[in-house]
Amino acid sequence: MRGTQAPSLDGHRGFAKSIEAQARLHDVIPGGAHTYARGSDQYPDGMAPVLDAGEAAHVWDVDGNCYVEYGMGLRSVTLGHAFAPVVDAVADAARRGHNFSRPTLLEAEVAESFLDLVPTAEMVKFGKNGSDATSAAVKLARAVTGRDLVAVCRQPFFSTDDWFIGTTEMNAGIPAAYRDLTVSFSYNDLDSLRAVFESNHGRIACVVMEAATGTAEPEPGFLEGVRALCDSAGTLLVFDEIITGFRWAAGGAQSVYGVTPDLSSWGKAMGNGFAVSALAGRREYMERGGLRTDLPRTFLMSTTYGPETTSLAAMKAVFATYRTQDPVAVMESRGQALADGVNDASRRAGLSDFVTVVGRPSCEVFVTRDADGVPSQAFRTLFLQELLTRGVLGQSFVISAAHTEADVEHTIAACEAAMIVYRKAIEAGTTDGLLRGRPVAPALRSTAHPRREP
Repeated sequence: MRGTQAPSLDGHRGFAKSIEAQARLHDVIPGGAHTYARGSDQYPDGMAPVLDAGEAAHVWDVDGNCYVEYGMGLRSVTLGHAFAPVVDAVADAARRGHNFSRPTLLEAEVAESFLDLVPTAEMVKFGKNGSDATSAAVKLARAVTGRDLVAVCRQPFFSTDDWFIGTTEMNAGIPAAYRDLTVSFSYNDLDSLRAVFESNHGRIACVVMEAATGTAEPEPGFLEGVRALCDSAGTLLVFDEIITGFRWAAGGAQSVYGVTPDLSSWGKAMGNGFAVSALAGRREYMERGGLRTDLPRTFLMSTTYGPETTSLAAMKAVFATYRTQDPVAVMESRGQALADGVNDASRRAGLSDFVTVVGRPSCEVFVTRDADGVPSQAFRTLFLQELLTRGVLGQSFVISAAHTEADVEHTIAACEAAMIVYRKAIEAGTTDGLLRGRPVAPALRSTAHPRREP
């Protein structure tokens, strides 16, 4: 796409055009990005690349810098940027018209293909984003049970809608009455969920959770215990498979751990970055939103763009790739090599207590601690800064099947160089004099401070 140019370790990069472009973005888009996790406040000051193109696991910014990218499309791209089978399928679908007044046969084909890959589900409905799918699951659970409360696991993110965002620090504009309808429990802690049921007897419509995260696997018996508690209380179990689906396995985390939810929400890797999501689940519940029921109907996802053929074609091509290849195995292998290499470099630099790569090999993050061993935004920013200058872009080390051995080797080498600077900061006990600008800040926070833009 951009010739043979490859990421460089030379540490000399200019960001003048990105800085100019970012200012334009802030002028017309609140926060300067359409997703908070993509905001410039998530990167070192003056070093937030504005991207121009991508191919496989490489991206180029408007200044012409090339990077190995991680966390591609906020974990949605597992097969690589501009993956030919997906691009070809999308182009072909677009040439045939991509949005009509009636369903296409493609909708049935892709739904059947999804249910074949996810045998724990009996029906599926497609949408455009994971928030809608998870919120539809909550609404359906409330309709089925006649209850109002939602029990949410204390995990990073479930939806942009009020029932979840009201539980975060960024809850301005959400009435307290909505916030009070969501209660929480802790992962791998059955007693905390049991306490939620006991203190809200007969009111919990559903339990919403990820079966696992990149950094937390279920302890033996935990998911089975959650399932049993839900069954005993007449509560629906909802698994958020937005990240785990097609990254843990094509059939999601539920197929890995052997516990079947009543409903599940899907997205991200299912379309290799194209805008698709899904609500899936048991027929007896899903039919509440259909025409084969005598019960009051539930308004599930119903969007103008849900059935548009380009994204469905992308999803069909992704499914075909997962059937004929094994992208998850590639991600697991490359991710393990990356973690081993970076952690070894950290040990050799005397930084094993301060810089570590952790998590499932297909969904890894790096942990950055200060001289006292405490997770630190300033030290994280310093690490990001040094990686960026050496051609590595990413808020994590979430890998794709497009990352090559050479990409992994480049990343390890970039980390080795970054640790020279990081060690200086640890020895000094501060990033002062090494970090250029302000530290990054949490994406969901109550004020623009400490990364307010002028």
